[in-house]
Amino acid sequence: MDDDVFETTGGAVRGFRVAGGDVVGVRGIPYAAPPFGADRFREPRPAPPWSGVRDGTEFGPIAPQSAELPGAPTWSPGDEDVLTVNVWTPAPGGGRLPVLVWFHGGAYTFGSSAQPDFDGTALARAGLVVVTVNYRLGFEGFGHVPEAPEVPDNRGLSDQIAALRWVRDNIRAFGGDPDDVTLAGQSSGATSVVCLMVMDGARGLFRRAIAHSPVSPFQTRDLAAATTREIAAAAGCPATPEGLTAATPQALVEAADRVVDAYRKDPGSGSRHYDPSLFAPVLDGDTLPADPLTALAAGAGRDVDLLLCHTTEEYWLLDAVGSCAKLTTEPQLARFAHDFGLDEDLLDAYRSPDPALLADTYLALYGDLLFVEFTHRLAEAHAAGGGRTYLARFDRRRDRADGTAVRAWHCADIPFAFGNLDDEHLHFLVGGAPTPEDRALSRRMVGAWAAFAATGDPGWAPTREAGTDAGRTSHVWTPDDQPATDRRPVPPRALWAEVAFPLLCP
Repeated sequence: MDDDVFETTGGAVRGFRVAGGDVVGVRGIPYAAPPFGADRFREPRPAPPWSGVRDGTEFGPIAPQSAELPGAPTWSPGDEDVLTVNVWTPAPGGGRLPVLVWFHGGAYTFGSSAQPDFDGTALARAGLVVVTVNYRLGFEGFGHVPEAPEVPDNRGLSDQIAALRWVRDNIRAFGGDPDDVTLAGQSSGATSVVCLMVMDGARGLFRRAIAHSPVSPFQTRDLAAATTREIAAAAGCPATPEGLTAATPQALVEAADRVVDAYRKDPGSGSRHYDPSLFAPVLDGDTLPADPLTALAAGAGRDVDLLLCHTTEEYWLLDAVGSCAKLTTEPQLARFAHDFGLDEDLLDAYRSPDPALLADTYLALYGDLLFVEFTHRLAEAHAAGGGRTYLARFDRRRDRADGTAVRAWHCADIPFAFGNLDDEHLHFLVGGAPTPEDRALSRRMVGAWAAFAATGDPGWAPTREAGTDAGRTSHVWTPDDQPATDRRPVPPRALWAEVAFPLLCP
């Protein structure tokens, strides 16, 4: 058979040769049926088979959302075949290579596997079979449908499990080893990964996990139900199974956007005012029986090697793109701390003596609250539960040609880890065309991911001592030409001891 045609359980699919001809990509392969009509708000169903050879040169439609991301497709009402995977393989003729499965981030609300950051070519050239996944987002994937026990919570996570089952059943055809699968994700995709580590439905489908910038907030069923009532009111429908099913996906996307906008405009609306995110995994006691920190510490994921990473200036990106509220006064900063239950000692440790840097104080505190401290606690919990855990932080920064700083901010590490620095759509993240030092850093990060997926060892010491400061064994990703003095100082983690994690955000 043609090396570019692959037989899957659904039928044959034809891929394409990437530049250089050494890697074959295959896009838009269905791993489950379109989750609409009778299948809406339900567990993912098997994808219907097809006859002939399916074209695999284009990405499949993305999940319902309103986002328009650089270099990525947008969603259009009527796009329904949204549960698809893409594969990059260096061994189209066979082989038993390690497999890396990627779940994108986007606050459980936006994003797709078609973003230019996530092209799998460089990782495939490093010896991996790479799979990237679309899954349900927003209300379709993470909204709670009340009074309907037959409708599960966390449908987006269930989609991810269905994609892993597709990998188990099909990846040999692409040269991959179904017994050597590593999950990877960033932001909400990273939190998805650590959720899958403790979910019964995902057990046995992977052996390693990579989580970059996992985000802390989770929801109880009551909080999720309250969010549903807000979205239903904005959509003009009852918050019932019948009312929500009658509302179109577009109507629920638009309603959620209106709810978000109302929080943004109301400084008195509590913690959601600062960067409204309506969706998060629901601690329902069923699909997700416990939060990952508790479950990992109890040993739920001890058989899965875990590599964690955060950036050192996470929230500066959200400020740069206008996602979070602007704080410019001390009363606003004090209110922020109050809304998240942060005490004065913690605030004082972050507060700059220079009043002109108040915004930096806020962004540093917010980023560490949502991403950095949670990452460290995950590392310690997994080590406490008997798992092998590695920790890293990304601290690369540059000055642009106009003199403005490119921070070590949220998402900046991912083009480096995927080896995708040249796409112009990513230049905002990395500060323009890459330097030779950037390329060398990217090669090291690609190599660490490939080594971890192949052997469970990224190249530095694991976090061995449970209950200690995991930062002592944290690897630091910086270019060789960046002085150590440029690193952001981080207040002692002991200051966070009284802050409860994971966050339960209303």
